[in-house]
Amino acid sequence: MLSAVPVAALDPADPDAGAVAHYGDPAREQRTLDTAAGLVDRSHTGIIAIPGADRLGWLHSLTTQHLTDLAPMTGSELLVLSPHGHVEHHAVLTDDGTTTWLDTSDAPGLLQFLERMRFLMRVEPADVTADWALLSIVGPQTDEALISLGVGPMLPPDLMAVPEAKFASSSVPARPTVVYAAAALPRGGWVRRMPYGADLLVPRADVPELIQDLGLPLVGIWAFEAVRVAALRPRAGFETDHKTLPAEVGWTGPAVHLEKGCYRGQETIARVHHLGRPPRKLVLLHLDGIATDELPARHTPVLLEGGDRPVGFVGTAVRHHELGMIVLAVVKQNIKPDSVLRVGPSTAAVDTELTPGT
Repeated sequence: MLSAVPVAALDPADPDAGAVAHYGDPAREQRTLDTAAGLVDRSHTGIIAIPGADRLGWLHSLTTQHLTDLAPMTGSELLVLSPHGHVEHHAVLTDDGTTTWLDTSDAPGLLQFLERMRFLMRVEPADVTADWALLSIVGPQTDEALISLGVGPMLPPDLMAVPEAKFASSSVPARPTVVYAAAALPRGGWVRRMPYGADLLVPRADVPELIQDLGLPLVGIWAFEAVRVAALRPRAGFETDHKTLPAEVGWTGPAVHLEKGCYRGQETIARVHHLGRPPRKLVLLHLDGIATDELPARHTPVLLEGGDRPVGFVGTAVRHHELGMIVLAVVKQNIKPDSVLRVGPSTAAVDTELTPGT
């Protein structure tokens, strides 16, 4: 019998407080995700359902993604930006032919924005988190698990290359910049192929039966987060703050179409892409001289060794079963790869092998 340790018992203020931290051995759970496949209950994730005939054109006009021709049973990613081009919301979406589903870290905030922008459109956005649960299969044996459900194997994500800064007008295809294959599940809901495995949206009442059908080892959110950090995948509210630009955290590729029509913040997106590098960048840091129970909190300042002015902030700090104590951080663009940094009482160094462009 697995002993589940809820995040709330460790830190009630943690954004993942509704999830299980681990089932007794976080390192073993990470190895499972790296070498086989495990099932992560992410049912604390917010879910917004948007039925209505105008849903895709409406979302196309409000967000960074090209969605007018999104085919049924496919998914993608999108951002809602401020007028100055800063990230306000990130969501992964799936359209099943009648409803567009958004999973996001801030369902109440995103729903409030969508409600304000309805006008006369035929859409009915609603927070359905209480009725639907998101789970993730993670690991190299994901397709085998999907076959056991009768929905696999599935096509891998189709990510469009980000064009060069001086790309010719109309050279970017009129399609989502990333397309995730999806399929309906027999008892309702859907499965969506993702870079790390697959996401499943199921009625909450069906979660125990789905877990039994899959027969995969259960894995806590700590292991899922460790895999995410090692893969340099940003998460809204963690590797973002009030002035984050999509290009700073690698969201231009999967979530921003550079040749679509007007949307809020588009001018900043174009200026950053065409005129040069963004002011900050996402990096993976290794921590040294830190106790295993003293990982830095989110948004802890990152300093240059010997200095007292922040040059960045901590997004997510984790204990990785192979890499040790690592941090996904956002730092100034001019920080050199060989810089000695400080996070709290620990020294930190950029991982130049895993961090692109260093």
